[in-house]
Amino acid sequence: MWKTILVAVVLGTSLCAQAQQPAAQQVVNWQLQVLRDGQQVDTFDGTTTVGQARTDTHHQVVQHNVGCKDAPGGTIDLSRTLTVSPLQADASSVTLAIDAQETLEDDTAQQTDTGCKLPPQPRQVAANHPGLKVPAGQWVTWQIIDKNPSLVYRVQASLASNP
Repeated sequence: MWKTILVAVVLGTSLCAQAQQPAAQQVVNWQLQVLRDGQQVDTFDGTTTVGQARTDTHHQVVQHNVGCKDAPGGTIDLSRTLTVSPLQADASSVTLAIDAQETLEDDTAQQTDTGCKLPPQPRQVAANHPGLKVPAGQWVTWQIIDKNPSLVYRVQASLASNP
């Protein structure tokens, strides 16, 4: 009889240990395209575990000719930083939290009173989406700026395949 009790205790302990094992972490493949005035200007992609975050920064250093002699002026770093965090994922959809910070230039060049060129003015844009739901296999758009320039993010996401 004591063997039966010992087997029951060992078996019960083993089953409890298995029940306490955490479920496999869900991993999400995602891609984000940046569209400025309808043209794709940048892309980000990654594979991120649900509950984790991935931050990437892309830089584009630009220089403009300025002044009445049309001479090269100082440079501007037009940076774009995105943080993407999958919040939930299943076979039908993925929910992402997205935080974006960008430095953009105005489309129109400024001039002095005498007609000499001034560089475009940079401006900071920050946007946050706390829960963008992306159906599996589909693109979802998120409008950041309506005009001057128009800025749209296109996002696609799905569960990663198991190895």
